Amino acid sequence: MKKFALACMLTAAAALAETWSGTISDAKCGMAHADASQKSMDCANKCVKGGQKAVFVSDGKVYAISNQDKVADHIGHKVQITGKMTGESIEIASVKMGS
Repeated sequence: MKKFALACMLTAAAALAETWSGTISDAKCGMAHADASQKSMDCANKCVKGGQKAVFVSDGKVYAISNQDKVADHIGHKVQITGKMTGESIEIASVKMGS
């Protein structure tokens, strides 16, 4: 019975998650780094190392990321993220490199 309850909870949690494609940028430059070029990647990394928050850029919008540690290795990259959006902020469950 416990296994069934756990399976139901995991299924319900997965049903609440959504998936988006976009680019991890920085809060200062936002959409300016959505192209994921080497120049944009270098600038976004410099800004994040300088104290700016990482943001997610998708479909012409910039979203805050509530758990910054999930994207630390993806600054400036095109990615596909799975998570939960609340207002203009996303709590990321997983990140994988996009194309």
